[in-house]
Amino acid sequence: MTGPAAERAGSPIGSPAGGPAVVLVGPPGAGKTTVGRLLAERLGVGYRDTDADIEATAGKPIPDIFVEDGEPHFRDLERAAVAAALETHDGVLSLGGGAVMDEATRALLRGRAVVFLDVSLHDAVRRVGLDAPRPLLAINPRQRWRELMEQRRPLYTEVARAVVATADRGPQDVADAVLDALEPHRN
Repeated sequence: MTGPAAERAGSPIGSPAGGPAVVLVGPPGAGKTTVGRLLAERLGVGYRDTDADIEATAGKPIPDIFVEDGEPHFRDLERAAVAAALETHDGVLSLGGGAVMDEATRALLRGRAVVFLDVSLHDAVRRVGLDAPRPLLAINPRQRWRELMEQRRPLYTEVARAVVATADRGPQDVADAVLDALEPHRN
């Protein structure tokens, strides 16, 4: 192995058990996809999003899975997608916002290089708008987002090795903060 992946292999990024170099968690609008792609490029590794894996497995978009098959079926697909990605992917991995709700998933995340991208409601609305097709935010999206964050924030922090606030930061700055949080000796 040569290049950035080799350099990463000896660094605190990643986990002793192998698997992803970095796992990003957080609510909708946190920037997991954008920051994840930047991190993958910088580290010279692949990028993977478990929501895309779920859609590929189901053969339909996530909102359709919720409507046609129900949330429990989606959560089963999500649990399997996260477990598979943690086992087989060695790059940067972004999890769907609700993946941390599953206790087995949280157990699989322990000891890994997990970063919680913490975003405010204001920034989430500005970044993706809460009128986007997100099944759990369909009715009264701002209030529902707040409720989801009340439920999920403790779980995001439980699994995270580091928390990176995204307020007043562009994607490049957030990526820098993630790397700094995982490699304190970088500076």
